Amino acid sequence: MESELRSIGELARASGLTISALRFYDRSGVLVPALVDPVTGYRWYADEQVAPARLVAGLRRVGMPLAEIAAAVRHRAEPAVLGRLLDAHLRRLEDGLADARRELSRVRALIDPEENSMTTRLTLSHVDLAAAIDAVRFAVGTDPDLPVLSAILLEAGDDGVRLVATDRHRLAVSRVSGRVDGPPVRTLVPVDLVDRVRALLDADAGSAAEAQLRLDGSAVTVAVAGREITGTALPYDFPDYRRLLHGHVTGAPTYRIPVDVPALRAALSGAAPALVREHEGVAVPVTVLGLDGRGALRVLDGDALADDDPGAVRVGVNGRYLLDALDAGDRGQLVLELDGPIAPLAVRRPDDADVFSILMPIRL
Repeated sequence: MESELRSIGELARASGLTISALRFYDRSGVLVPALVDPVTGYRWYADEQVAPARLVAGLRRVGMPLAEIAAAVRHRAEPAVLGRLLDAHLRRLEDGLADARRELSRVRALIDPEENSMTTRLTLSHVDLAAAIDAVRFAVGTDPDLPVLSAILLEAGDDGVRLVATDRHRLAVSRVSGRVDGPPVRTLVPVDLVDRVRALLDADAGSAAEAQLRLDGSAVTVAVAGREITGTALPYDFPDYRRLLHGHVTGAPTYRIPVDVPALRAALSGAAPALVREHEGVAVPVTVLGLDGRGALRVLDGDALADDDPGAVRVGVNGRYLLDALDAGDRGQLVLELDGPIAPLAVRRPDDADVFSILMPIRL
């Protein structure tokens, strides 16, 4: 039988993986030998394992995490699934490169601050900026022990700015396209300054008015139609929100459900919570979402939850937070993405991938 198999050294040469790497992927359950000699412990591989070994080698070279490599091997015969895994990893690499560029810009400014100004200027539609603030404002934290979360992160890139807010239980992201002059920069804007800016944007400036943002070290300046507000950014490092996005919104969700927002809001407002959970001494109303026989979303009350099939799809979230996310979505139609009872619930606009919120699940 051994003459029909490849030795570990032969597979190493055929795949580009080292022998030690093949041993590691065996122990990890990613690439298990077809046969292990019970006396010598020597590993033997079948010819059909060359292709998955080459796949592992390629994904290893681009730094894909072990769990995703394992998923890629399992789904290698499913191009759509494999494509989503590759796209998600590419986004992660691109985000990491953007972070590296920002940090190098800061380092250059430290080396020679006069030659390397950190001032970044943005020109944005004031209407779009107001909408982007509204889409994330609800997720700003209020815990006085976590001042880093009582702010909105502005990430200025090549062609606009991303806004991010989180209070640990929910996260909201939006984006505004516009002209950017200066290096990429991350600025943490305190919520009181955000609210002052939002009021400025509400002033009668005309729908075509532009908002001028200047991010200069710790200073934040916003001007619209001759009116200007200046404040100071917070000196904290915002949490790495991308880990949450890549960890829980990688690839396609299990369920992607279009919902009529007014109807869902009415159902949530008129229904008693299915459960109440205590968190840090506070009673939290738990809204339980499920699917009916046609795959449409339904809100379960306590009786329906007790009678429901234990294997049915059910996700528990803070009911007040879900209403906030629906209001911030600002659309008659939104899409809810569910992956199961312990995965976050994503609320998205069907026509805008840059605006979404994520709610942490509550165990049922």
